[in-house]
Amino acid sequence: MPTLIRRLVREDWRFDRPLFQLDAQGFGHAVYRVSRGERRYSLIVFSHELAPEDRTDRVIAEAWDATFVLFDGDPTSGDIERLSQNAPKQEAGRFLASELVLSRANKSTRFFGHLVECLSQGRQPDRTMVVDVGYLMRTTAVYGNGKFGIADRAKIEARPELMGPFQAEMLTVYLFRCFTLDLVEHVARTRAPESFVELDPELRRFIGIGNSTGLGMAPFLVTHPILINNWVTVRETALARVRSLATVESHRLARFRSLLSRAIGHVEEWSVADERQMNRVLVLRGELQRLNEWADDEARFLSQALPWDWLYRQCEAELSTEAQEFLVSLLLEPYGDEVDGLTDCMNSDAVAKLQPAMTLAELRHLLETHYAWALRLNFDAPESQRQFWYVSEEKLEPRLGDRYAEPGADKEMPLAIGRDIQKLQAAVIDWIDAGGADESIAAFLLQVPGFRHVVRRVQTMARHPYGEIRDNLIDRSCLPIDLLRCKLSFFGASKFDPKSDRWTRITMYQGAPLPEDLTNGDDVLDPTDWCFPSLSPQVEETGGRQVIS
Repeated sequence: MPTLIRRLVREDWRFDRPLFQLDAQGFGHAVYRVSRGERRYSLIVFSHELAPEDRTDRVIAEAWDATFVLFDGDPTSGDIERLSQNAPKQEAGRFLASELVLSRANKSTRFFGHLVECLSQGRQPDRTMVVDVGYLMRTTAVYGNGKFGIADRAKIEARPELMGPFQAEMLTVYLFRCFTLDLVEHVARTRAPESFVELDPELRRFIGIGNSTGLGMAPFLVTHPILINNWVTVRETALARVRSLATVESHRLARFRSLLSRAIGHVEEWSVADERQMNRVLVLRGELQRLNEWADDEARFLSQALPWDWLYRQCEAELSTEAQEFLVSLLLEPYGDEVDGLTDCMNSDAVAKLQPAMTLAELRHLLETHYAWALRLNFDAPESQRQFWYVSEEKLEPRLGDRYAEPGADKEMPLAIGRDIQKLQAAVIDWIDAGGADESIAAFLLQVPGFRHVVRRVQTMARHPYGEIRDNLIDRSCLPIDLLRCKLSFFGASKFDPKSDRWTRITMYQGAPLPEDLTNGDDVLDPTDWCFPSLSPQVEETGGRQVIS
């Protein structure tokens, strides 16, 4: 998300809303467009009336408050009519290569209704509710890359503005955020045009887009290991650059302290019902105060040979993983000019290829060198293989089953990398013990072709050390929520709100600049500075004294 925003600013992309045909209740359709030169992308949104009993964030839903597509170029009236018949059907619809992204969303009905009532009556919404919810609508899936007949990734992968991972999807969500803000004001205005007031710009900027993410996203980290390797490599390289600095310029330190102060407010506003995650947040609140104390001891901090590295090591030794990861983000932000260029390395067009001439002795060396973690896993206990991943027939979405209580294990997805590695290792050792150390992989796979996929993976990942999730993903103790959070964090998501160990809600683009902020040339508001948003208290003058609400 931040990568996209910086690009929109740097390249001076322009926004407009060529179509906005909604009735008084906010039902109808609209088009939001972003353009630069001859390149244009249009978000076509259909707003629907949805019965309360039909509203669900689960993937089995068949109706939503809004459905939308990112269209390549300017849609004709015929395109809009065609999509009005298909977008509301989502997976059951029919789409063309002109559609780059397909998505749907539901309202946060309580918050949406609160804003409509407040704005129509000429007053601003309750700031506590704005903080507690943070979005008007939440997406339940954002499909790209050729799914359900939309454009294949190959169509857009060479376009500079969409070359990075998930840039088309992030653009779709950003434009949809604009629609949700316009929608709530439209409904409030039509309800009471004489008393209506627009949403305060600070509140408007603070409101993001929610997202409900479930198991469907988890296997991505396993099935795209080269891409994941690149993401983590970029992160580690950026962190290493900052940690290796021997001096800290005063403006960088001031920026870090300002961000840390904002982050403390951000975490104070982060509250979830999930007990495990809330306990982490409570610990993090105290740890950020400790981090603040370390940074405030300027003499001690600047006297270190590598000040940022010292601060990182302090955090690593004494604070939780949550705090350590938070610090990484804080360290990178003041050095955008040093690390932003690395985002161009996050994409991947590499393809895993089999090396058939490699000998079995060489393959065994790769296994023992790069997959020692997998060889240490214990698959003897039944609980170590209790879960299995499969694809549901109805929605074509990944699911988790219980191997000992449910049918379907014969259709298991190949996500148990550790188990596959151990089986391959055993087969290779048998061949080597029989005198086949110098045999080629080709000869080996002619006899045991079932190992082809895992051999190819081992050969490929030997060159991509960050690409594997080093855990047993079929163990009873495996928590898919951790996989979801890993991927979502790279998107720039915040305010993780787990609803179980298999799905979570998040907030996207909270605090992000609006289109008018990107193009108005206002030097007071830096459109790229929006990480860790915190809504400042509202101060009112009452009888000569200030009241904070």
